[in-house]
Amino acid sequence: MTRPGSAAQGHIAMLAFSALVAGSFSLGARVANQIDPAALTLMRFLLASVAMAVLVQAGPGFRRGHFRAPWRWALLGAIYAIYFVLMFEGLKTASSVSTAAVFTLSPLLSAGFGWLLLRQVTTPRMALALAVGASGALWVIFRADLAALIRFEVGRGEAIYFVGCIVHAALPAAMKLTSRGEPQLVATTLLLAGGFVTLLPWGVGPALATDWASLSPVVWATIAYVALVASGATAFLLAWASHRLPGAKVMAYTYLVPSWVIGWELALGGSPPPLLVLGGIGLTILALLMLLKDESLRPAPARTGPPETG
Repeated sequence: MTRPGSAAQGHIAMLAFSALVAGSFSLGARVANQIDPAALTLMRFLLASVAMAVLVQAGPGFRRGHFRAPWRWALLGAIYAIYFVLMFEGLKTASSVSTAAVFTLSPLLSAGFGWLLLRQVTTPRMALALAVGASGALWVIFRADLAALIRFEVGRGEAIYFVGCIVHAALPAAMKLTSRGEPQLVATTLLLAGGFVTLLPWGVGPALATDWASLSPVVWATIAYVALVASGATAFLLAWASHRLPGAKVMAYTYLVPSWVIGWELALGGSPPPLLVLGGIGLTILALLMLLKDESLRPAPARTGPPETG
C-alpha cells in the first residue's frame, strides 16, 4: 500500500525529474555530433559515481551488505548505460523536441513491464490516459504530418532513441525487484557505478580516442550537467519515486518533458516548434492530468498487500 504522504513525495520527485531530464535533451542536441556517445556516457558515469560516493560517505555510508549480489547493480547500470548511449546517438539526427516526444512513450512501455514483472494491473482510465499520451507523442514525432504518420515515416534518430526508451522503461520495475532496502543514495551510487563497469568494454576505446583537451566549453558544460544532474540527481529521484508510486505513474511525468524542453530551447536561444506540433504536446499534458485524476479518485484501501497499481 502506498501511503498518501509517501505518494506525494513520489510526485514531487518526478516533477523535478521531468524538468531536469529535459535539459539533457536540449544540451545533448547541441553536442551530440562533437563527441562519441559511448565516451560521453562513460565519462558522465565516472563523474557521477564519484560525486554520489562522496555524498554517501558524508551521509549513510556504505555497508558490506550493499555490495551483495552485485549482479543487481550491473543489471540496473546496463539498462541506464544502454539508454543514455542510444539517446545521444539519436540526438545526432533528431531534434530535442522530437526525441523528448519519443521519451513520452515510456509510460506505455513501463505499464507493460509493470504487468510483466510485477503483475501491476492498469485501470481503464489509466489505459485511456496512456493512449492519449501516446497519440500526442506520435503527433510530435511525425511533426504534425498526417501523411507521414500514415506512411510511418519515422526518422533514424527517433527510431534509435525509441530502442533506448524500451530498455529504460524496465528500470522502475527492475529497481523494485532488485531492491534490498538500501538507502536511496547508496542505490543510486551503485547503479551509476554498475553503468560505468558494464559500459567500460564498449566505451573505453572511444574514450581513449577522444581529445578531451580540445573539447568546446559547451561540451564540458553538457558533460557536467548530464553527470551531476541528468545522471546522479535524476537516478536518485527515479529510485525515490519508484518505491512510492506504481511504475506507470512514475513514468507518467515524462509527459511533461516535451514542454520543459521547449522552455529549455527558448532559454538557450532556440525557436519554438510549429503550432500544430504544440497540439500533440497538449495531449501529453492532458494524459498526465488524467493519470493524476485517476489516482485522486482511487484512494488506497486500508489493507496490506502488493503495491497499489492504480
